[in-house]
Amino acid sequence: MTESTPSLSCSLSGKTIALGVSGSIAAYRAADLTSELRRVGANVHVVMTESATKFISALTLGTLSRHPVLSSFWDEEGWQPGHIELADKIDLFLVAPATAQQLGNYANGLAPDLLGAIYLATKAQVILAPAMNGKMYEHEAVQKNLETLKGRGVEIIEPVVGELACGYEGIGKLASVDVIVKNVVDAI
Repeated sequence: MTESTPSLSCSLSGKTIALGVSGSIAAYRAADLTSELRRVGANVHVVMTESATKFISALTLGTLSRHPVLSSFWDEEGWQPGHIELADKIDLFLVAPATAQQLGNYANGLAPDLLGAIYLATKAQVILAPAMNGKMYEHEAVQKNLETLKGRGVEIIEPVVGELACGYEGIGKLASVDVIVKNVVDAI
């Protein structure tokens, strides 16, 4: 977001967002996304897959969000599972980047990780921002999963055309932080 977009300032004041980060090279953009969501007033709780921690540290995202980062069922403390508590209190569940694996998990009701468990447990609005190789994104299985999710009311922020980490040029690049934040503000 730029200084020229004051209409978004504090637009999310009092709103709680769970930001899911899955294992894509685009995971590094979660730092800017976390900062921007906080700048417009959101209370951001980051949840990462184990593979996402290979691309960006939980320390970075915890510092930017000002909350402990959840990344494993086994790190939770207390009698109430933290992922269920978070699923209950959020206003929106945003996964950016969402990998093909995450899309498949959500479309098929699987919860092998915290992101899948939160998706299944929350009643909040869900927004997914896919990022992956273009051939993967255009694969029939991925497209079918996206259609299934859209049919359930999940909002999809389409990836854009650009240079991909694999060296290809094409569809699959994570949408810009500005576009993602605008979609979140519009959804809330």
